[in-house]
Amino acid sequence: MFKTCYSPRYYAHTPTNSMEKLTAVANALAHEQITDLIDPGIIEPERLYSVHNPDYVDAFIAGQKPLASMQGFKKWNEQLRDAILSVQAGQLKAAELAWQEGISANIAQGFHHAVYDHGNAFCTFNGLALVAKQFPDKKIFILDCDQHGGNGTAEYTRFIPNLFNFSIYGLAFGCATYEQSITRHIHPKTGNFDEYTQAVFDGFEHAQEWGADLIIYQAGMDCHRKDRFGSKWFSTDLLYDRDQLVFALAKKHKFPLMFVLAGGYQKLDELVPLHVNTFKAANSIYFPELYLEPCH
Repeated sequence: MFKTCYSPRYYAHTPTNSMEKLTAVANALAHEQITDLIDPGIIEPERLYSVHNPDYVDAFIAGQKPLASMQGFKKWNEQLRDAILSVQAGQLKAAELAWQEGISANIAQGFHHAVYDHGNAFCTFNGLALVAKQFPDKKIFILDCDQHGGNGTAEYTRFIPNLFNFSIYGLAFGCATYEQSITRHIHPKTGNFDEYTQAVFDGFEHAQEWGADLIIYQAGMDCHRKDRFGSKWFSTDLLYDRDQLVFALAKKHKFPLMFVLAGGYQKLDELVPLHVNTFKAANSIYFPELYLEPCH
């Protein structure tokens, strides 16, 4: 089995269930025994200065509004602070594990909407840009398959030379195209899985051409047809097929890969099995002897 970063500190109460789901997914994975959970510790806040305005970092750590709640979590508390700091430690530890073992995960979001000066759209600190800044000698390629484009990560590519953002999204809230930020929009009503598959292949072609040292896969589940933001054609089975395709291509081309959960806004009893499926898809490619049937 591969290693996955998680700590009970990841849990915090939020209006979107976006932090609660992390613990729910971890509990489901522990029950099914399909990954090894590793506590990554807590990141030192000063390390976040490399990717965010120190005034913003300090304001969040101290709970000083409005900056502490600009991401949309109006009720700041120490539990939320420690959850975010633990998640960011998981980003860095999972990257190291991917280089050591080829595949890893962090039970967290990438927080791809956060920008330098503040949080945005329930994203506090951009953990994708953080990996690039903390490992400047490695080329970090983001394959962002959230239904919302990674606008914050796109902006970071303008001044972090070892960061590349490839975003496949369905909603008009996307991200800008720059030299190292490329987008593919697959329409939520008129699109189809063939278009999506081609976009994934395009992403890996760019990763090869750029010479990526690590792929961070944002395995978003807000694409699902029952999600309020989802694409009507994107079924549970097709999301599992997407995950398998990403893992198969990473393994084929020998890219170290870490993945995060990204978005998903259904009720937890409907959402958690979708995220668990990503772990099952990873096992089906990297450890086929442990293959388990996906949840339906």
